[in-house]
Parts: sequence; structure tokens; C-alpha cells
Amino acid sequence: MHSLRTKITLLTVLVTVLAVALVTVTSVVFIRNTESRKSDQLLLLLCETGERNLDYYFSSVENSVRKVAMFAEKDLNGLEDEKLSAHMDRVGAYFDEIANKTNGVLTYYYRIDPTVSDSVKGFWYTNLDGREFVSHPVTEISRYDTKDTSRLVWFTVPKHTGNPIWLPPYITDNLDVRVISYNIPIYYRGQFIGVIGIEIDYSVMAEQVESIRLYNNGYAFLTDANGKLIFHPRIDIANLSEKELPVPPDGLLSESTFTTYTYDGVIKDAVWLRLSNGMRLFVSVPDTETEGDWQLLIRDVIFVAAAVILLSVLLTHLITMRITRPLRALTEAAQQADLGNYDFTLNYHSDDEVGTLTKTFQRMAEHVQAHINDLNRRAYVDALTSVRNKGAFSDYLDKMQARLNSGEISADFAIGVFDCDNLKRINDQFGHDKGDIYLQTASRLICSVFHHSPVFRIGGDEFAVILMNEDFRNRETLISQFSQRSEEVNRSADNDWEQVHVAIGVAPYDPEKDHSTVDTMRRADKMMYRNKRQHKGGGEEA
Repeated sequence: MHSLRTKITLLTVLVTVLAVALVTVTSVVFIRNTESRKSDQLLLLLCETGERNLDYYFSSVENSVRKVAMFAEKDLNGLEDEKLSAHMDRVGAYFDEIANKTNGVLTYYYRIDPTVSDSVKGFWYTNLDGREFVSHPVTEISRYDTKDTSRLVWFTVPKHTGNPIWLPPYITDNLDVRVISYNIPIYYRGQFIGVIGIEIDYSVMAEQVESIRLYNNGYAFLTDANGKLIFHPRIDIANLSEKELPVPPDGLLSESTFTTYTYDGVIKDAVWLRLSNGMRLFVSVPDTETEGDWQLLIRDVIFVAAAVILLSVLLTHLITMRITRPLRALTEAAQQADLGNYDFTLNYHSDDEVGTLTKTFQRMAEHVQAHINDLNRRAYVDALTSVRNKGAFSDYLDKMQARLNSGEISADFAIGVFDCDNLKRINDQFGHDKGDIYLQTASRLICSVFHHSPVFRIGGDEFAVILMNEDFRNRETLISQFSQRSEEVNRSADNDWEQVHVAIGVAPYDPEKDHSTVDTMRRADKMMYRNKRQHKGGGEEA
């Protein structure tokens, strides 16, 4: 006859074993599915981060070349050798300034088609030591070369396509350095003139791709649209000929973002995304490593189950709480991100899989927040003067109106409107670049006098200032200072476009006259036009 103690012990053991067995089987299925999704998401997160970084870099190179190309086509005023030589000097000076602001530029060039001029060939500047760009003898281009797209591809391909183009890696002429380049054809009155381009150091792009790592043997690589390798961290592509490059394995060029392929007998899971220049970025990891994660977790679950039987249910509860705490924190952070809030901090720093996911998610949130901040800044900042733009001004007035309505702020503020006289004359007489200098000078002067107040560019030649607190109380003094400073600038200016002639209108908010901040703005605008008419009456040109 068994004792009650034995029966309770046996019953407890039986119930515990059945419960643990059920939990273990359920956990195996759940962990396998969850870890599979997590691995796919982790691959995608890394690939998306790499895509954004590479696209941002490639876009910066494209923008640099595009700026110079626009400048060059605008500057061309004839194809005579003398005019072309002067044109080269101006473009070269501007190109040097742009290239020094662009990361990873190895060479930049402007080459003239030999059918246009036999004597003016263009220029080629190189920066091999990372210090400064120096002039390098240009590659000779014959009339025959320009007809063969397999030769001097940086010149012949954009010439024959007529479009800007990224070229895959090649060994640059005479320097024996592997580069990739972006090139734009230049036209004058419909005639092909030459090519402007930048060659970037292959290693700069390679470093960004090589920095993407996952697990022990995961890595990233680049291909062109057809699967031809452009960079691989474990294949020395730079020293392989075209015929020696490995053939893309089956499955690599899948239309699905998630793909599985076999290479050297190893099954690999991969995620790929297309870059803005047509390349494909892959993040790949052996499936044994992704499966190893959930297999390891399953073994841990079984170990914990045995520990539950041998030690206590309480210990299992404590361990479970410890395991799920970072996942709950990560889930809450994901829910916040889904609501558009990326301002959170995850404090789980272990080196396990959950720690890796937590750190990656935190970095992704920081990148997204930085990207959102950058987009907001670009959306509300005037590119020419670096002050806030008209959209920011409208938004600012709306928020002020809401705060006025709620009583959050007092009615002690004023709006100032500034209009730059003479801008049309300066643009017509001296060119729009001098008009830009005129506007920038006026903007700097407004900002320096009203430095406690937000300044906005609300039109082509109009600015606005919102005066509050100290600037509101001292507005008459500031207006006087602005007039004095304008006179000082004009006395010291050597050219018309370096002077400042600005009509001003400042209107304080008046609750009896103004139903809204827009009404205050309209009164300030009327006062500005009254001041402008006084300027015209005194001989100033609008």
C-alpha cells in the first residue's frame, strides 16, 4: 500500500511531466516558427540599413556630378578653342569645390569629344594620397575610340546612350586603380560636347558593404542587375578576369526579396534589395546558422523542462520571466514604432540572439528617426539662405494661433516683413548668381540684427520675422539698427549685388484689429509696401 505522500509525489510528478511535455512540444513549434520569422526580419533589417546607407552615398555622388554638369551646360557660350579653354577653367574651379565636398572621390574629369576640338581636350584631376586633387595628364581619345563602346567606357557609353550612367567596376586608365564611376554627357545646342564624371574609390563602397555582418558566417555582397558580382567580401573580384568570375547560383536572382540558394554545397538564406543605381545588395547567411538558433533554444527549453521536474516550478517561472522580459520590452518598442514614436531606449545588451535583435532594432529606430528629422529639416529650410521657408512660416503662424486661442501665450508679439529692392535689376543686369548673393547678404543682415527671433524666407525676395519677448519690446531700436547696418554694408560694398536695400514693415499683434495672426501679417505687408513706395519715391528701384 502506497502512502499518501507517495501518491501525491507520483501525481505531482505525473502532472508536472505531462505539463512540461505539452509546454515543451508547444515551445518547439513556436520557437521554430518565431525564430524563422525573426531571422528573415533580421536579414531584411540589415539589408534595408545597408540599402539606405549605400543609396545615400550614391545619391551624393550623382548630385555632385549633376551640379557640375548643369553648371557646365549653362556656362558654355561657344565651341571655339579660346572659349572652350576659358570654359574649362571655370568648370574646373567649380568641380574642385564640389569634389572636395564629396566623400570617396578618387578622380574627376571633363573630357571634350575630339570631333569638337583637337586642341582643347579637357581635364582630369586625381587624389591618390587622400590629400588634395592634382592635375593628371588626360587619356588620349581618338575619333576611332569614340565609336567603339568597348573602349574608354566612361566616355563612349554615356556618349552613345545619351543618358547619365553608373558604370560597373573597372580599372581606371593609367592609374591601375579599381573604381566605379558616374558619368553625364554634356550637350551644347543639341550637339554632344563631352562627358563629365566622377570616379569613386572601389574600396569606399566595399567598406560599407563589408561592414554588414550577421552571425558567424553571414555577410553582404553586391551584384549588378544580372547577378554579376561587383563586390564580395570573400572573393577577390578585383584580380579576377571577366571569365573567372563565378556564375550566379540558381535562386540568387529570384524575384522574391527572400530567397534561398546553394553555393559551394552550402544552403544559404538571403535577402536582397535593389539600389537606386540598379545594383542589388544581398545579405546572406548559411541556413545552418539560422536553424542553429532555434535548435539551441529548443535544447535550452528541454533543459529547463528537466530543471522544472528536478528543482521546482518556481525556478521555471523565474527563468521564464527572465527570458521574456527583453522580448516584452522589444515588443513594446515595436508597438511604439508602429505608432510613429521612435524615441525609446532598449536596455538589453546581452550577446545572444535577442540581444542582437534588440541592438539592431534600436539602431534601426535611430536611423529612421534621424531620417525623419532630416526630411523635416529639408522640408522647412530654404536651400539658398538656410533660414526657414514659407511652409515653416505658415506652420509657425498656425501654431501661434492655436496657442493664442488656448491662452498659452500672450498677445505681445509682432510680425516683420522685409522685401529686397533692386533684385530684378541685379538679376537682369548681373545674372541670377549675383541676385543669389544679394539675397544671401540681406538674409544674413536680417538674421544678425534680429538674432533672437525666427527668420523665414516667404517669397523670392521677401523675408519675415516674428518678434517676441526682448525683440518685441526693442523692435523700434532693432529697426533703427537694421537701417544703420544696411547703410554700413552699402558704404563698404564694391558692387551693387553686395549692397542691401530692403523695405520693412513691422506690425504688432492687435486683438482689436486682428482676428488672427494672418491679419497681423497682412498689416505688416501693407506697412512694408508703404515703406517700399517711399524708397521708390526716393529713387530706389523695386
